[in-house]
Amino acid sequence: MGTAEVKKVLAIVPELLEVPYPRVWTTYDKEADVLYINFKKPSRADDSELTGDDLIIRYEKGEVVGITVLNASKRKRVSQRRKKS
Repeated sequence: MGTAEVKKVLAIVPELLEVPYPRVWTTYDKEADVLYINFKKPSRADDSELTGDDLIIRYEKGEVVGITVLNASKRKRVSQRRKKS
């Protein structure tokens, strides 16, 4: 990993610290453009909800255990959204 990659990772640290879960695992499927975010390992979702903005929220016993982000590359960065506000 080069300096540019390290800077990109460090840029998201403030956002990660605001996530209300102590652990976060991610996997990105570039071909499908799907980002999987898990807050529990192993997570065994017993329910899910498809939202209107291409998110699948996964639950285990009523607790959120993960989020699946469809069309992930098309989402705007938080900093880009803030500039427009």
